[in-house]
Amino acid sequence: MVRTRVGYTGGESENPTYHHLGDHSEAIQIEYDPALISYQELLDLFWAGHDPTRPAYSQQYASIIFYHDDEQERLARTSKEHQETQYGHKVYTEIVPASEFYLAEGYHQKYRLRQSREFMNEFKAIYPDDADFVNSTAAARVNGYLGGYGALADLQAEIDELGLSPTGRQKLLDIVRKRE
Repeated sequence: MVRTRVGYTGGESENPTYHHLGDHSEAIQIEYDPALISYQELLDLFWAGHDPTRPAYSQQYASIIFYHDDEQERLARTSKEHQETQYGHKVYTEIVPASEFYLAEGYHQKYRLRQSREFMNEFKAIYPDDADFVNSTAAARVNGYLGGYGALADLQAEIDELGLSPTGRQKLLDIVRKRE
C-alpha cells in the first residue's frame, strides 16, 4: 500500500464526523501501486477481513465496496458472486460508485500506530503536522505491521525507508518476528 486513511463516504450529507455521520459509512481509502498489488488482491483481502453474509446493523458499519471505474466495478461484482458461491449464502456487501471521501478525525487515523507511545513519539518528531502524519506512507506501513499485516521479509526489505530510529527499527522487527 502507498497510503491508507480512514473516513466517511457514500452519503449525501456534507462534512460528516464520527458523532454526526448522517447517511455515510465508515470507510478506508487505499492508495496502492498496481505494479505491486492488484485490485483483485485488494478485493481478496477485503473479503478475508470480515463475514459478508451478515447484514450490517447500521449504515455506519455497512460492508461496501466503492469502485472508481468500470473495471473495478466488474471485478468487485465478480468477486461478490464468487463469495456467494463459496458461502452458499447471500452476501450483503454493496457495490457502489465512489463518492466524496471525508477524512475521519485525527484520533481515528493510524489507529494501531497511535496505540504505541514509542512509535508515535518517533513519528511526531518526523511529522509535527498531523496532516503530514496521516498522509505518510511510512506511517501507513508501520501501522499495517503493528496491525498484524506484512511479512518479516517485507519489513526487512523496507525498514531503512520508514524513518525509524535504530531502537524503533529493532522494536518493530521484534514485533513482526514474534508473529511468524
